[in-house]
Amino acid sequence: MSQEPEDVKPKININIQTDDGTKITVLVRRDTKFSKVFQAAEKNSGKSQARTFKFTYEGKRIQKEETPAEVDMEDGDTIDAHLGQVGGGHPW
Repeated sequence: MSQEPEDVKPKININIQTDDGTKITVLVRRDTKFSKVFQAAEKNSGKSQARTFKFTYEGKRIQKEETPAEVDMEDGDTIDAHLGQVGGGHPW
């Protein structure tokens, strides 16, 4: 009888909270790059403009090359997603 090996890279739930109160939960492995997490959040947010969010965890900006393990995230932690401002600068 052979047993299936245990998943050595368990998945964690990450909550993403947007400025408008929308909450998105994604299930990822701790070694998954945030670029995939961000794509899922943007797709499920209902926002028409993709790639406009700025993501932070515990007040620090998260880079798309980082992983949950690198920023010490645990199951159930929350990332804040801020909709980036477009325009607003002075024309002079």
